[in-house]
Amino acid sequence: MYVCNCNGIREREVRAAIDAGATRPADIFRSKGCQAQCAKCVCEMRQMIQDNREALAFAAE
Repeated sequence: MYVCNCNGIREREVRAAIDAGATRPADIFRSKGCQAQCAKCVCEMRQMIQDNREALAFAAE
């Protein structure tokens, strides 16, 4: 599934960037060598980052 249609960034690519240390949508765009265009995907990326943080915090308990 595409998260960012403008840049053709798929969900698995976003997750890989997050796993590699991306903490902001800008980090994800940078890892793909692009930048936000319409920015409709930024909220979804932020949510994915937050979900990852929560999963890591839960696993650490």
